[in-house]
Amino acid sequence: MNGGPSGFHNAPVTRTFVIACALLTIIFGVRGRSANLGLSYEDVIQRLRFWKVIASIFTFSSTPELIFGLYLLYYFRLFERQIGSNKYSVFVLFSLLASLLFEILALMILRDQTSIVLVSGPYSLIFSSFIPFYFDIPVSSRLRIFGISFTDKSFIYLAGLQLLLSSWKRSLVPGICGIFSGSLYRLNALGVRSIKFPHFIAQFFSRLSWSTPGSLPLRGDNVTSVSAHANRNLERNFGSSVSSVPEPTESSVATLVSMGFDDNSARLALVRARNDINVATNFLIEAQSH
Repeated sequence: MNGGPSGFHNAPVTRTFVIACALLTIIFGVRGRSANLGLSYEDVIQRLRFWKVIASIFTFSSTPELIFGLYLLYYFRLFERQIGSNKYSVFVLFSLLASLLFEILALMILRDQTSIVLVSGPYSLIFSSFIPFYFDIPVSSRLRIFGISFTDKSFIYLAGLQLLLSSWKRSLVPGICGIFSGSLYRLNALGVRSIKFPHFIAQFFSRLSWSTPGSLPLRGDNVTSVSAHANRNLERNFGSSVSSVPEPTESSVATLVSMGFDDNSARLALVRARNDINVATNFLIEAQSH
C-alpha cells in the first residue's frame, strides 16, 4: 500500500522519531543492553528508574522488532502529512504518556501473577496509529490470493500483528495499551484533539530532523505555492476540460490527501484520471517531479 511520496516529505516529527529509535537501538544493541530495557514493576514502582522509562520508549529489543517497527512508523508518517506536524506532535506525546500510564497499571495488576517484563520500543505510538488507520484510511484496492480476500490495508495489519505477537505477553501488553491510548485520542478525551503546541516546537522538529531534497518547510505559504505549482503542472500536462467527468468521491480524495497531496490537486488529478485512484496517484507524482 502506497503511503504517499517517498521519504519524509512533510513529516519532520516522524523523521526525528525514526532516527532516534534507530540510533538508540543500535547504541544499546552494541553494548548488549537493548534486551534489558523492558519495563517491570520493580523499575517503575519500587526503584523509580526514570532513565529506563525514557530508553524503553525509543529502543527496540531485537532486530526483527526494529525492522517491523520502523516500517510501520515510516508508513504512518501519512498521518503527520494529513493533520500537520503540530497536531501530530500532540498525538505522539499523548500516545506515549497515556500508554505509559496503562502499562504501569497493567504491571501493578500482573505483579502477583508473574514477574513480567514488558518489551521495549515505541509500541505505544505504533499501535495508537492503528486507530486512525482503521477509521480514516479507506480501502483503495482489493485482491484475492489462494481464494483469500485481501485489501491494500491487510499487509499493514499483518505487519502490526507480527510486532504485537513478537514476544507474546511482553509485547501484547504494550500493544494493547497503545490501542487504548489511540482510542482515547480518537474519542477526544480531555479535549486533546483541539490542543496545539506553540509554533516554535514544530519549527524545532523541522530543524532537528535534517532537511532532504524532497522535504518541504512547514510554513503555510510554501505549502500553498507548492500546491499551486502542482495544479499548474496537472493542468498543463493533462488538459483542463472536466465537464464530462463525474465529481470525485470523497473517499478517493481522502485517500490521496492521506498520502500527502493537497485537496485541490487530489480532486483535479482524479478528474483527469476519470476517478481511477491509481492513475491519479501517478499524475500527482509526475506533476511533483516537474
